[in-house]
Amino acid sequence: MDLNLIGTFLILVGLELVLGIDNILLVSVISDRCAPEARDRTRRLGILLAAAGRLVLLAGVTWVLKLTQPLFEVGELAISWKDMILLVGGAFLLFKAVKEMHHTVEHPHGDAGEQAAGGALPVGAAIGQIILLDLVFSIDSVITAVGLTQEAWVLYGAVISSVVLVLTISEPVAKFIRKNPSLKVLALAFLVVIGVTIVLEGAHHHLPKTYVYLPLGFCLLVELLQMRQSKRSKQH
Repeated sequence: MDLNLIGTFLILVGLELVLGIDNILLVSVISDRCAPEARDRTRRLGILLAAAGRLVLLAGVTWVLKLTQPLFEVGELAISWKDMILLVGGAFLLFKAVKEMHHTVEHPHGDAGEQAAGGALPVGAAIGQIILLDLVFSIDSVITAVGLTQEAWVLYGAVISSVVLVLTISEPVAKFIRKNPSLKVLALAFLVVIGVTIVLEGAHHHLPKTYVYLPLGFCLLVELLQMRQSKRSKQH
């Protein structure tokens, strides 16, 4: 067994898990807008279909790589299909995250708020949004993965392994976010930041992922500490 390929496989699993964190937040927020009895089914189906979309992108990697070829120029900026997908997808993610944040703040009582707002989100619409936004997330990761290796078992194995892990942890994460509204607002704020980074990527302004995820992780840690402090204060 080639140790270099094993190392590459582990790196790709790590990259897919980072993408999986974004997906869990996105899927949890969107599936929570569905009717209560359909939320778990929507979440699982959304994750599986989004993963299938990534496998299709890997299968058509030659076509994906062509998306990086410039189509036209705006000043000194050469715009490709990939850039257009990132710009439009990032803008839509920003719109979706801000809209959901407004909905969460204005309707803090869960299902009662959903009824007052005019009903739950249809399952088909929720899954469609999950798949489209996941494909926007996946464009860069697929190109990066193919740049690291051409071995099919490494590429497909990394995606499948990460999906199994994401499916395993998605339910407890979704329930935890649902029980703690402040965490839902924080998750939406994370998606706003991710949307901004995607738009910047589309405009050829690369922002290292470390600069994004470390501050987000710190914010999450502070929020969890505040929740624990509040819980202990109530107990006393």
